[in-house]
Amino acid sequence: MAESPAHKFGQIIGNILEEAIEARLKKFAERHKLFLDQKGDRPARKGKKVSWKDRYGNYHDLDYVLEQAGTPQKIGIPLAFIEVAWRRYTKHSRNKAQEIQGAILPLVDTYRGAAPFIGVVLAGVFTKGSLKQLQSRGFSILYFPYETVIEAFKVVGIDAHFEEETPEGELKEKARIWAELDDKERSRVACRLVKLNSKEMRVFMESLEIIVKRKIELVRVLPLHGVATSLDSVQKAIDYIEKYDEDNCSNIFVRYEVEVRYSNGDCIQGQFTGKASTIDFLRLYLSY
Repeated sequence: MAESPAHKFGQIIGNILEEAIEARLKKFAERHKLFLDQKGDRPARKGKKVSWKDRYGNYHDLDYVLEQAGTPQKIGIPLAFIEVAWRRYTKHSRNKAQEIQGAILPLVDTYRGAAPFIGVVLAGVFTKGSLKQLQSRGFSILYFPYETVIEAFKVVGIDAHFEEETPEGELKEKARIWAELDDKERSRVACRLVKLNSKEMRVFMESLEIIVKRKIELVRVLPLHGVATSLDSVQKAIDYIEKYDEDNCSNIFVRYEVEVRYSNGDCIQGQFTGKASTIDFLRLYLSY
């Protein structure tokens, strides 16, 4: 089935959005000595997609992942999952927000020990409800409104505005003009888009930097000993606690509880049944 001119021109806008954020993520990764996983070949994974597996064995395709101790040959610790999306109409925005959540939140759960940053870079038309939905789940949002997208394309003489009823011939002409531009001219559009949203870009990157620059302030380890007692009512539980002899408790080991607190207020907790798994968990944080 042939690709519609509207979809094709929408892809052009989406590519500009990716170029706008990718250049800044590359500089950010270099400055902080991180690895940026992005679409393309990488010996550490199969294919060209940025695909990460969650704890249930499901794979999720992403746009960008910033890794600590990652290399082309080695998957690192994910410090940030970032998705990029362009939508022209509000009727698609809620579904896209849910799609992004479905891809990233299982990975946040899987790598909760790293407490990764989760961000979305959006452009076009998104409802306040869809943005609020993402924010309520902990996403940092960089949003380029549709008007700024239109303004950015004007630097190369293209009117990027279109509606559902826009004639196909008009959309094909926009795409033709774009195809004749060289890389330098196209980059002007990405740069203009960033400039028009410079404040929002700065806030987003500062939020990302807070995660990368945070330091561990406290590691709390609590070895738990004792035998669990199961009771079939709240009153029996109260009675049990009232009669419990705290000075003569069992010394049977149960588990380790570990809490890692960061300078930015993040707190990561874990429960482990043995020394080996507890130490493996803590070794993730040796470089912080």
